[in-house]
Amino acid sequence: MLTLYYKPNCSFCQRVLQMAENLKVEFDLKDVSEDETAMDELLEKAGQSQVPFLVDIEKGVSMHESSDIIDYIRENYAYSGVVAQVSKPRVHISNSVCESCEG
Repeated sequence: MLTLYYKPNCSFCQRVLQMAENLKVEFDLKDVSEDETAMDELLEKAGQSQVPFLVDIEKGVSMHESSDIIDYIRENYAYSGVVAQVSKPRVHISNSVCESCEG
């Protein structure tokens, strides 16, 4: 089971949540901004209140940093419910960076 400690107004958390949705990965979400028990759990597990924080109970892995979390779920859980992964071409107009196009 994957648990993500997050805050809804955190842009790094939103990045992880969007990528998880794109990759069809589900989390048990714990909003530490609204739930004192979740914040206590986060402090116990992570030793600090920084979010996002991922806990993978099955593999004994826990980590901070949105880019590390995205890489982890991409490598270990992406498309686990999909029979075949189809690679779609990415089309960008201009030289702007598309943060939502990582999946």
